[in-house]
Amino acid sequence: MRRKFLLLLEMCLIVMGLALGWSAWKVHSVLDQPVHVAQERLLDVPNGATPNRMFYRMQQEGLLDDALWLRLYWRFNMAGVPLHTGEYRLTPGMTVKQLFDAWQRADVVQYNLTLVEGWTFRQVRAAVAKHEKIKQTLDGLSDAQVMEKLGHAGVFPEGRFFPDTYRFVRGMSDVELLQQAYMRLEEVLAREWAERARDLPYRDPYQALIMASLVEKETGIPQERGQIAGVFVRRLRLGMMLQTDPTVIYGMGERYNGRITRADLRQPTPYNTYTMTGLPPTPIAMVGREAIHAALNPADGTSLYFVARGDGSHVFSDDLDDHNSAVREFQLKRRADYRSSPGTAQPTPSDNVAPSGSSQAPEAGASDDASAPAAAPEQGKVDGDRATEPSAPDAPQ
Repeated sequence: MRRKFLLLLEMCLIVMGLALGWSAWKVHSVLDQPVHVAQERLLDVPNGATPNRMFYRMQQEGLLDDALWLRLYWRFNMAGVPLHTGEYRLTPGMTVKQLFDAWQRADVVQYNLTLVEGWTFRQVRAAVAKHEKIKQTLDGLSDAQVMEKLGHAGVFPEGRFFPDTYRFVRGMSDVELLQQAYMRLEEVLAREWAERARDLPYRDPYQALIMASLVEKETGIPQERGQIAGVFVRRLRLGMMLQTDPTVIYGMGERYNGRITRADLRQPTPYNTYTMTGLPPTPIAMVGREAIHAALNPADGTSLYFVARGDGSHVFSDDLDDHNSAVREFQLKRRADYRSSPGTAQPTPSDNVAPSGSSQAPEAGASDDASAPAAAPEQGKVDGDRATEPSAPDAPQ
């Protein structure tokens, strides 16, 4: 009797061993099975999804086999491991084990959105709204309502967001992305303000941000930013008007059609630095770190004027006579292929075209004809990536 019992026990142990061995082999083979995809595709793990639901869904879609075994493996080996929401990349030859590893690492697909230096807030909103992977919640809202949704009610949005490439997963909201860009600008501006040069004519960091936006729109050549800022700072100290074309263009808003006339230069707006002294009331564009640094660390010098050469660079002058000479050389007699900045072709001027470039003397070769084009504006694609159709939000009056 005892011998029979031992024999039965031995047989049970053998069967159990075989069963365990087979189970181990089965689990191993299931984990090593390739996901059934002929080409790369994305697997969406929605909010609230569980491993069990994902296994059965993938089996129904023909992406894998033996969902029951995967369910058992997860229960006994990966209990408590969270399944992160997002999109996961499936590639030919990828195994189920590799998919599990991706789930554990939350290796979700990320997308990029680049906000470019020199863009207006309207262009920022358009770029965010156009991205199909961003959850849209701001459509139809005014700029003021957008800022309220971001938690900054009453703040004018222009220039308040940092240009950079932002990475995000599918489903991030437009509010979340803009909040990141807003906080990034705050951090960069605070850091640069803390390390600013002494005796600058700014009351607060916001005025430095305004100046940085003028520098941003005037040149895309890195080594010129400090010089441009230096000219503007010296003119502020002397009580001279800044006379920078991008402020005129920004103040024109939707009226700007690619050219500005002498009448536009004489038309008062809150932003026209040809009719007012000091800085405009707000930034006119989104600014990068380099422009902020230049505004807070302007280059030393004595120049008070500059004019575009036509290749994106500028000629700087200390006095009006030298400046007018440069205007005549580079603009009044400029070639048909003249351009005030890289990447933006300018139309062929006639003899009554006024000089382009900022901090100019409007008298130099100017025509009183209201239809005569004024300065070829220092806006648009100043470094090949900048915006070409600036448009101001509802500016404070």
